[in-house]
Amino acid sequence: MIVLTCTAMSQTPDLKTMSGYPKLVQTQVTSWIASAAEKMPEGEYAFRPDPAVRSFGEILGHIADANYLFCSSVLGESNPSPNIEKTKTTKAELTSALRDAFAYCNRAYSALTDENAHETVKAFGQERNRLGVLWFNASHNLEHYGNVVVYMRTKGIVPPSSEPKPQQEQYLYQILGWCHYRGRHSASYNSE
Repeated sequence: MIVLTCTAMSQTPDLKTMSGYPKLVQTQVTSWIASAAEKMPEGEYAFRPDPAVRSFGEILGHIADANYLFCSSVLGESNPSPNIEKTKTTKAELTSALRDAFAYCNRAYSALTDENAHETVKAFGQERNRLGVLWFNASHNLEHYGNVVVYMRTKGIVPPSSEPKPQQEQYLYQILGWCHYRGRHSASYNSE
């Protein structure tokens, strides 16, 4: 997973552009979600801390469904989502569904440019700009990654975003401006 993260980071979009930053955020959060899905034992996919909330597996299915929903509107396509949250339950099914959903959504992020960011697309019954829909998707992924983190911590599992980072990856976080990382882990390495 570290190799995938470093590879993704080495292909970082230009963060001085309006289209670059949502691409970076989507790349990072989907990497964390995919890694979390792999780390969580299959027996914990049915875990829910309260009967009123989704299970760990249902959250993953919901994330996959939402990526199809958001990105199909940006791509101007019909939503191809096969109702993953309600139909997939095993770790293998859900990790595969996430990979497929993220790959589908990557097409929308890859096609985003500063020039087309303000073009309107039909999403949620309204005309919205392309950039806004993709930011909404990335924000939604971050929201539910927060749920995943709590579920993992409840089970004594360190979430991917909190794992110790090799020195090279720490350097990438510094140069990319990941201040939250540096602030939380400043004692673990010398940033000057």
